[in-house]
Amino acid sequence: MQPSNGSPRIGIPVRLSSSEGADPRVGKANSLFQLIVELLGRAGAEAVILDSAVGDPAAVRGLDGVLLPGGGDLDPRLYGEEAGPALYDVNTAQDELDISVAKAGIAAGIPVLGICRGHQLLNVLYGGTLIQDMRPSDVAHRIAAGTDAAGTKAVGTGPVGTEGAADVADTRAEHSWAEHSRAEHSWAEHSWAWHDVDLTAGSRLAGLYGAAADGPATTVRIASGHHQAVARVGDGLVVTAVADDGTIEGLEDPQRWVVSMQWHPEAEQLPDGQRLAPIRAFVDVCRNAANRR
Repeated sequence: MQPSNGSPRIGIPVRLSSSEGADPRVGKANSLFQLIVELLGRAGAEAVILDSAVGDPAAVRGLDGVLLPGGGDLDPRLYGEEAGPALYDVNTAQDELDISVAKAGIAAGIPVLGICRGHQLLNVLYGGTLIQDMRPSDVAHRIAAGTDAAGTKAVGTGPVGTEGAADVADTRAEHSWAEHSRAEHSWAEHSWAWHDVDLTAGSRLAGLYGAAADGPATTVRIASGHHQAVARVGDGLVVTAVADDGTIEGLEDPQRWVVSMQWHPEAEQLPDGQRLAPIRAFVDVCRNAANRR
């Protein structure tokens, strides 16, 4: 048990794919991992980087919480499907690491929070399935590579709700490989789709965003960047956040503190207070749970 005024120790499995020469989304995920580590520290936690598969659950039982970050696509064989053509950065070693950490955290009874890939992984761990590549809808869930890196005339250009607009023409063939590479990495670093999600009143997820347990439903504006989504919800999980097109954006286990969100609360384009608030709330959950043990 952590001292009541101590820093909760929160485990976060490291990203194993190298950014060098990879799909720009890999570099983006690695950058976001570092942002999460920084936010955990600012929120009063000690981030414990888990860099190898946790075969002994005791290694996680010594922690006060687990955070499962974003990253590449899960191997579809984990949910009984063959790989489709749109997958990227499928890394079985990453799957094994993340799943082992998630299982150990749940078995230890410590709070577990999943973000983006972590949201999808928890659903699969509970027996659910994923949409391997989402069809376009009225809600933009990502900005495709090759569109305007600055967001000009792209769908959902900012957190304050700028209007969506027409697609931007792909002119990449006109540029050199080096120019294209720089543009792709600029896109990966700065592009987000922005939309609202409705959080279920009284859910733990809504609580991370400051909603009272007996308060009304909450709507938040979020940074979105995913091409996959929950299909069949895993056994024992309940849906706690939904986008306007019906996409499942949040899940939780009502029997234990296991919560997930499809979006990225750590995105740098969000106001700093909005980035820090849900992470600080999770750290408080971990601290309080440790004090009760």
